[in-house]
Amino acid sequence: IMNFDGLDAGMGEYPPSLHGTLEAVMEPSMDPHLNPSLLQGVELDPEGLAVTVPEAVHLMEGMFSELHSAVSEVGIPVTATHFDLQEEMLWMGNHRGHVTSFFGPTMGRHSSFQAHASDDIRHIHSLETGVLFLSKCNLKCHTRGGLVMFDYPLEEGADMHSLLMTDNNTVLMGGLQNYAVELDLNTVQETQKFTVDVPGVAIMRQTGRFFYCGHTSGKITLRDLRSFKTEHEFDAFSGSLSDFDVHGNLLAACGFSSRGMNGLACDRFLMVYDLRMMRAVTPLQVHVDPLFLRFIPTYTSRLAIISQTGQCQFCEPTGLANMADIFHVNTVGQVLMSFDVSSSKQALAFGDSGGCVHLWSDAPEVSFNDYSRETEFALPCLVDTLPQLDWNHDLLPLSIIPTPLTSTEHLLSDWSPAKATPSPRRAPPVDPEILRAMKTVGFIGYAANPRTRPRNQVPYKIKDVELDYDNYNQVPESPIGRDEEPHLYMVPKKYRKVTIKYSKLGLEDFDFKHYNRTLFAGLEPHIPNAYCNFVVLLFLCCLASSSTCWIYFLIRPLQLLKASNFLRAFRTIPEASALGLILADSDEQTGKARLGRLIQSWNRFILTQLHQETQEQEGPQAYRGASSSSLGSSGESAIGKLFGCEVENSSLCRCGKETVRSSLSLLFTMHYPEQNSQEKTIKEYDFSEILKKSICLEQSTQAWCENCEKYQPTVQTRNIRCLPDVLVINCEVNSAKEAEFWKVQAEYAFNKAMQKEKMEPAKPKEPPPPMPTEWCLDGEGTCNMEGITFDTRAEDLRHVWIPPSLKMSISKSQGLEIGSWPEGEELSTEEEEEGASVYDLVVTVPHILDARTGGNLVAHIKVGETYHQRKEGVTHQQWYLFNDFLIEPIDKTEAAQFDVSWKVPGILYYAKRNYHTKYDLRIKNPIDASVLLTEASLARKQRKSHATFIPLMVSEMPQAGELVGLDAEFVTLNQEEAELRSDGTKSTIKPSQMSVARITCVRGQGPNEGVPFIDDYISTQEQVVDYLTQYSGIKPGDLDAKISSKHLTTLKSTYLKLRFLIDTGVRFVGHGLQKDFRVINLLVLKDQVVDTVYLFHLPRKRMISLRFLAWYFLELNIQGETHDSIEDARTALQLYRKHLELSRAGGNDEVRKVLKGLYEKGRQLDWKVPESETGDGQGSPKSAAVFPSVMGL
Repeated sequence: IMNFDGLDAGMGEYPPSLHGTLEAVMEPSMDPHLNPSLLQGVELDPEGLAVTVPEAVHLMEGMFSELHSAVSEVGIPVTATHFDLQEEMLWMGNHRGHVTSFFGPTMGRHSSFQAHASDDIRHIHSLETGVLFLSKCNLKCHTRGGLVMFDYPLEEGADMHSLLMTDNNTVLMGGLQNYAVELDLNTVQETQKFTVDVPGVAIMRQTGRFFYCGHTSGKITLRDLRSFKTEHEFDAFSGSLSDFDVHGNLLAACGFSSRGMNGLACDRFLMVYDLRMMRAVTPLQVHVDPLFLRFIPTYTSRLAIISQTGQCQFCEPTGLANMADIFHVNTVGQVLMSFDVSSSKQALAFGDSGGCVHLWSDAPEVSFNDYSRETEFALPCLVDTLPQLDWNHDLLPLSIIPTPLTSTEHLLSDWSPAKATPSPRRAPPVDPEILRAMKTVGFIGYAANPRTRPRNQVPYKIKDVELDYDNYNQVPESPIGRDEEPHLYMVPKKYRKVTIKYSKLGLEDFDFKHYNRTLFAGLEPHIPNAYCNFVVLLFLCCLASSSTCWIYFLIRPLQLLKASNFLRAFRTIPEASALGLILADSDEQTGKARLGRLIQSWNRFILTQLHQETQEQEGPQAYRGASSSSLGSSGESAIGKLFGCEVENSSLCRCGKETVRSSLSLLFTMHYPEQNSQEKTIKEYDFSEILKKSICLEQSTQAWCENCEKYQPTVQTRNIRCLPDVLVINCEVNSAKEAEFWKVQAEYAFNKAMQKEKMEPAKPKEPPPPMPTEWCLDGEGTCNMEGITFDTRAEDLRHVWIPPSLKMSISKSQGLEIGSWPEGEELSTEEEEEGASVYDLVVTVPHILDARTGGNLVAHIKVGETYHQRKEGVTHQQWYLFNDFLIEPIDKTEAAQFDVSWKVPGILYYAKRNYHTKYDLRIKNPIDASVLLTEASLARKQRKSHATFIPLMVSEMPQAGELVGLDAEFVTLNQEEAELRSDGTKSTIKPSQMSVARITCVRGQGPNEGVPFIDDYISTQEQVVDYLTQYSGIKPGDLDAKISSKHLTTLKSTYLKLRFLIDTGVRFVGHGLQKDFRVINLLVLKDQVVDTVYLFHLPRKRMISLRFLAWYFLELNIQGETHDSIEDARTALQLYRKHLELSRAGGNDEVRKVLKGLYEKGRQLDWKVPESETGDGQGSPKSAAVFPSVMGL
């Protein structure tokens, strides 16, 4: 760092590490420059132990004299010395990265280890728990015994020279680069990086007012303690700075002055500054060539000035130097390279170029610190001395004779503390019978005592008995191998929980096609409450008759992308939070949530909530019913039409009083028969029989009787008056008892199928059917895809209990009748006239039990002919497995198979056959052009004078194919979660969650081209953690309706506008629209997107920023301080016009030639836009004449 030209010639051989590097190749044993006289009368220990001073040395009180000297490695220069601030130790580091510590004034060696492989040690600082060692591009922390606590590599090209502890847990590092780094020692992470002027910071000091930074240019800057900004500057020396120190109100510095052609010379005048008036006082002339200086305040503010040749002079900073105050460090011809003063100011340490450390003191009994803690030493190898035994003594007890251990067994004392620690017993689970029969009133549950256990007594058991389903979800041991993980063999790969591996580009380079080769869009699992993904998918299949804008708006984008819009609305419902349906991220990631119960509760809640909300409001129709339901009334809803079933509940008291009430039921819960304790085997039941008993439920319970005017035992029965179009069933397999019942019934059904197959004659062998993906297209023969079925063998029916089809009817005489029905058969005319209906299984939602991942939910959905006809041009029905973004076709029997050891049934949907013929399934757009007209702002302070856009007139409504410039700005709701691997690479666990904050659309043609017609700031109810002002232009308060002056709208209002533009067929022009639409959560067809990122891009080359493209092609200087979406949208439109102009002029060859020139120019400028020469920050005057009609806004 410092320039020492003109100093002693010997200094050029071993300059300090601060002033350059030495040759790395030195003789390890003895350096040729080391004066042999250094070793006269000194006995060197071969292990490098302390070298003691002859006993004849006597120290005079108050006068500094040499106390001891020690050699660490002979001939290796000592580049750093440091007195430990906590213990009586002296540290030294040499040119080869080796450090050694010496204990006390006798300098006995304490520890010695290699801190860096090759670089020299440039600074040492002691902490409470360890010691910091700074080298050129590395900071290490070791314990005082030498164990590594952390190793922090710095940026490539760093040249660090000094460090400074700013508080107990923060260190500041500076060197010969244009920045200083602040590091948090607790997390070992960089917290701030401060920019400094070249050539950097060589020396740093600190007081309660400022940071003091010494530069190689000879200047000393005083910087703010918080912002590190320069407050004052002292131009101390014309050549270079050597050292400086601060004490009280004084700052003293030594350095070099320029001597013209002769280079630099050591200046014997010390510059002294008064920090109260921030000016220099009279310089202090000394009699030595100063290299180091320190304040040694005892009774006065003494200064110690050290020269490279070992001369030391003491003087007052405001007085005159006295020749009598000079003493000499006997370096035996070597030069001094490091110097330090103890915190007690009683000891001085000098390190020379010969590898020797000299300890000087002004008292015989020296103490390095005022209060030092006790130092730990390595324990010596002690050998127990055994007592002398007198064999001739008659009373000698033989028990004192030690006996060797001959057994190989482990002793009890060898157990680890973890195994010997007592663990408390967990509370036993609640009896499943109590949970099943419990009635909840508010937040209190009431249930009868089953009296299966003694009162206030819990049996003590060594092994936990799995009584509850919470313990049941552990996967049983695999028969394949005891040493291997059982769940890898129990759960098939396609059913396991899938995760996204994020890279630097986020989701852009993740291969979703590997998991999904269908035409469906998968759902991303990283969004909050993603467990709802699969039930949301059901509405795509079942809400075909949805008639409200609300449902249309939430569900329509879902056909295209992901469920974040729906789940964001779901999180704002207070009832969902009260019912425990809103999961914390930790519960969802760690698998603590009981997904089986949770998804059934969510299914019940969402159906009820949608029914209530769609019943209260009337919106524009998305679908028009062809016929009215039997429940036709002013209060019916789309949900009620599809899932509703009018139910009659009867309550009969023992007094004979009967109460009948009617209600609407949207789903039914399965109720399983009670198992008597005397019966060891479970009886065989048909699924239709259990379903009928669950729908027409009869149970005894305590209820209030108005006739008796008290609670009485009553018999409650339920009957249905009509059949729903979609029958929703919650399976309620929530305990081991219910799972065992389901398993046994599946075994009964499988055995029946096997016996039936044996009795039937063998069928002739048929050619194999086509694969599900090989459909016959229109015009390719007479292939009829309807009824493509695969022969279902009895072996495939293992673990299947539920039938693929059910026949249901209601008669006045017998009531509800349910029975299994062959899948391919139709009802006769007589049965249809009697009101019978066939229900086909269309959806199953199982809970996957996986101990490795905590479990997950999947869905089997039967996609009908309408979808395949529209998307693939074929007539076919196919089952699909939906596991987040993993989607693949499956066989129909797999959808009904439930191996309860890992696949537990949760929800079943049965749909009435051909029920959709009642509805007109043609999608009607519920959004009209009125959404683009004038709209009031939510902001209270918004005025017309603040308007940044002009709404469209009726005559300006966009048509299909017209251009619209679009740009969006975003804010961050949740920061990215990442982990640092052991190799130093970063792995993203969960990406940051962004939310759209501003959307701007500008006219793309006509007389008002470039004038914005949408400039919406979107209010959000969720907490914003980062407004990204530098990139978005959004400031705190812009999205707050109370204080914002912007045109503030709701997310739904802006989505309606974009949805209308997309459905109209306009072409959006913008820069980076692919990423924008992904965050906005809208999927736009490729034909409707013109992205300037790809227009001006060559294959296998980098993407180019909008700012550089605007400067290169349009001579515009945009995005000066922050981004503005209006400016960006206009610029993208102009770039598109420029591209069309280039294409018309010379075709693709001309465009490619221009792009090559663009990339060549970008490489020359390092892709940075040159500063504007006009000085107005606007670049070319073109920016004021592009759209003259906009200037009036």
